[in-house]
Amino acid sequence: MEITDEVFRAFGINIVMKINNRKILSGIAEIFCNADQVTDLCVALDKLDKIGREAVCAEMLERGIAQESIDGLSPLFELGGLSNDEVLAKLEQMLSASETGLQGVKELRTVLDYVSKMQINTELEIDVTLARGLNYYTGAIFEIKAKDVAMGSISGGGRYDNLTGIFGLKGMSGVGISYGAERIYDVLNELNLFPQHIMTPITAMFVNFGGEDELYALSALKRLREAGIPAEIYPDSAKMGKQMNYANAKGIPYVIMAGENERAQGVYTLKNMQTGEQQALNIDVIVDTIR
Repeated sequence: MEITDEVFRAFGINIVMKINNRKILSGIAEIFCNADQVTDLCVALDKLDKIGREAVCAEMLERGIAQESIDGLSPLFELGGLSNDEVLAKLEQMLSASETGLQGVKELRTVLDYVSKMQINTELEIDVTLARGLNYYTGAIFEIKAKDVAMGSISGGGRYDNLTGIFGLKGMSGVGISYGAERIYDVLNELNLFPQHIMTPITAMFVNFGGEDELYALSALKRLREAGIPAEIYPDSAKMGKQMNYANAKGIPYVIMAGENERAQGVYTLKNMQTGEQQALNIDVIVDTIR
């Protein structure tokens, strides 16, 4: 959860982190349905954001969960708007007859306590309908929603104690996170959060005059790259107009030129493509100027 908080802060995406525990869902199944119906319960609940409460209840019915049990689950859908402490108190009452369910509540309290102690400031919301469709989760689970864009979950994860046992490695606990790359891209795009350098990855382009001038440019190109400045050289000694048009089309902010005169003086001509200003400078000054 701390890693995920750090990731989305770096993106600049305002998020809410919804959390739950699979033991709570197991306890709910024990009390309101049958213990062996927990998978059917989780698969249906996992679709709540997509298809709504009525359709989720209909799917539960199709999966063999009795109408009486579904009616008993109604309080779960009405916990929205309560504080996390209030939700936990309600769950303790509802799950008082389930040892597994109460263990889930205890673990959820522990997670909230850790988050508070570690000063993770992302908004946290207990969502007892959060199920995470994958059945290998055994404990804490969480999902991330973007607050400023209408979008489904953009990240999620949780704890699984038995997953490695499927592959022959028993007794190995684990936690994991997944990120919805395409959804995160859509959120970044809609909120216009892509850094400008992503859209214009090259900061400087060397004009290619060929021959000795090309070799002179290549040595400076290496110097810029070593300084962390994304730079390239035009691939062949085409006409100047073609090379400048290429730089303009890619939005490259600086063009660097060096012919026979510059080589003789040990300098390069740096052109600011926005202002049109040109200066003959040595490579160290060019690096500082571009930085």
